[in-house]
Amino acid sequence: MEIRKAERKRAKIKMALQGSAGSGKTFSALLIAHGISTDWSKIVVIDLENNSADLYSHFGHYNVLPLEQPYSPEKCIQALELCEQAGMEVIIIDGLTPCWEYLLDLHANMSGNSFTNWSKITPRQNALVNKILSIQSHVISTIRVKQDYVLNNKDGKIVPEKVGLKAIQRDGLDYEFTIVLDIDNKHHAVASKDRTTLFMGKPEFTISRKTGEDILKWCNEGIDDTSNILELIKNANSIEVLKDIYFSYPDYQNSLSKAFASRKEALNKLEPFNQKT
Repeated sequence: MEIRKAERKRAKIKMALQGSAGSGKTFSALLIAHGISTDWSKIVVIDLENNSADLYSHFGHYNVLPLEQPYSPEKCIQALELCEQAGMEVIIIDGLTPCWEYLLDLHANMSGNSFTNWSKITPRQNALVNKILSIQSHVISTIRVKQDYVLNNKDGKIVPEKVGLKAIQRDGLDYEFTIVLDIDNKHHAVASKDRTTLFMGKPEFTISRKTGEDILKWCNEGIDDTSNILELIKNANSIEVLKDIYFSYPDYQNSLSKAFASRKEALNKLEPFNQKT
């Protein structure tokens, strides 16, 4: 246990775009992604929305990973791991709603106590959320919304009233993201959550490539935590020491895989010499 000064480290953005059908969530996600990474080949769309990602192929040569039903959390996790291993800098999950609907359908068809059955569903959802948060790539998730209503008493009658848009996703998921942008049918965006302070409290705007550039600048303003790990890898004097470093930093195993492999190769060449001496 140690008290230390607060310091912001460099980050990989984890953000969500919420909007109804036709609001331009996929379109906007691609613009932001290209602002973060100017290399289209380093951008991938995990497609759970019936191949909608291919509609914008004229933008550039980005990658698409289409998933087939059922859209289980485990399948999404596997897709995220595949994209990370492929060295993708920006991963767009288009979208999270089909995965949540899969879990809702599964819960509705389970026998037994409805409340108790959530204990079997929630860990699966949590595993997906934890994967999104821990992955060493920028992640942009799209989420569908629907009009939400409440019942109010007016003149002795119970009448429904619109109270805004509600995400088709588990309540509280927005707290997991650094940025949540709500997009209306005119393609205007406004922040409903923003820990970066780039967009919160500001007028609605149209998402562009610059939106991604501003987000990347914020991500890179923190302290680079990887420089310390790279120094440890460079100074590792045996395979065992290198293994210890590798397993001590699981979140960086994929992003620093080339550095680990290069040092391992160098140590293997030195091993016969060390044995002779």
